[in-house]
Amino acid sequence: MSQHSATIQWLRSPHPQDARTYSRRHVASLAGGQLVSMSAAVEYQGDALCADPEQMLISAVASCHMLTFLAIAERQKYRVESYQDNAVGYLEKVEGAGMAVTRIELSPQISFGGDNLPDAAALSRLHASAHKNCFIANSINAKVSVV
Repeated sequence: MSQHSATIQWLRSPHPQDARTYSRRHVASLAGGQLVSMSAAVEYQGDALCADPEQMLISAVASCHMLTFLAIAERQKYRVESYQDNAVGYLEKVEGAGMAVTRIELSPQISFGGDNLPDAAALSRLHASAHKNCFIANSINAKVSVV
């Protein structure tokens, strides 16, 4: 249905705090020309000023859920005024499989405007539908929940 691409580029340079190893900094070039400075997570000798792959995965899930939620809300004639999510992912040891992001908790805070406001049950259905139809959540093994 569609194809998506990114280019990752890394060149050897010394690690800024540990000359015995290499820098984890690299650049992701996205199809729209955006450049994202990336690194390993700080816990793995990465650079705190860069995005790490785990953060990018969490933000991809949160972004996909939000965009799907907005589309469904609009179709159901709800007017979303603002949406903020402080999503958290958990990197954990998986028996026999090493480390994995095993769960992602979304915490959306949504403001609605207009006359058609969803009640708690409708809001729950909107999130359930957004989760069911989120391309990214459907592509990963981590358990995704709205808390």
